[in-house]
This record gives sequence, structure tokens and C-alpha cells, in this order.
Amino acid sequence: MFEYTICFIRKGEKILMLNRDFPEWMGVWNGVGGKIDANETPLECILREVREETGINLENIEYKGNVTWTDGSTYFGSMYVFIAELLESYQYNTPIKVDEGILDWKDISWILHPSNLGIADIQHYLPNMLNEAVNYEYKFTYKKNKLIEFTAIPLDVAFK
Repeated sequence: MFEYTICFIRKGEKILMLNRDFPEWMGVWNGVGGKIDANETPLECILREVREETGINLENIEYKGNVTWTDGSTYFGSMYVFIAELLESYQYNTPIKVDEGILDWKDISWILHPSNLGIADIQHYLPNMLNEAVNYEYKFTYKKNKLIEFTAIPLDVAFK
């Protein structure tokens, strides 16, 4: 079992992003999520984390794969990734300051722009998650804090 969850909450062509005030990923825009508690399923965790960080009670959420980080021999961490869809009519005004940082709706084109340096490594996997039905394990391999390889491996089993 992985130790973290993350969710990208989509409303039309925007995603609710969090610029964290605390490590990891301090000062970087990312989805919302967090650490899985003891005896908590990944789904229970992400629903709790979204509710705690945004106040949103999700009803429509979909598992979209896993992300892992390694140096080729040691895993540094891993997370379950989810996508949630909100109706375009859903009202959630941003920017808003919350305990974890600042929440704001960001255009998908802004998030995925190749020159955007203020985003976590999501540009590598978010397009697949938004546009494909297949779930993947997205594996990041780093050497001396530099990304040297990114792979997407199709997952055979559905998440329960």
C-alpha cells in the first residue's frame, strides 16, 4: 500500500490547485491530498483530505493510477491519484487561503504549459489522467534531485 493520495478537482477546463505553505512541495502548485492514516483506505483518505483542505464533499471521484519516485534502487515515496469532476455550476470562489496554503482554479493550459516552473511534476502524467481511460503507474527516477527517467506502465487491475 502506498502512503499518500492526491486529487485533481476539475471544473470544465480548470483544476483546483493548492500552493502549499509547508514541505513537501512548499511554494509549488499541486493537487490536494495527503498521507493515508492507519486503517484508512486510499479512497477514504482522499475524500477526507479534500474535505479538510477545501471543504468540498466529493461525490464523483475516479481512481487514475499511481505515482512513484525512485533513484533506481530505493523508492522515496508513492501515491494514489484521483480525478474528481464538479459541475460547471458548482460555486467555489478562489483564491482562498486555507490551513495548507492557497487554493485557486487554474486553467489546464496554464498547468500544462512547458514553461511553467511553478508546478509539481504533474505535467508528465496529468494529460493521460484527464484524457485516457487506462490507468498507469507513473514512475519518476531521479539522480541527485534531477529527473533522469519517466515511465508510464499500464496497470492491469482495477482499483477497489
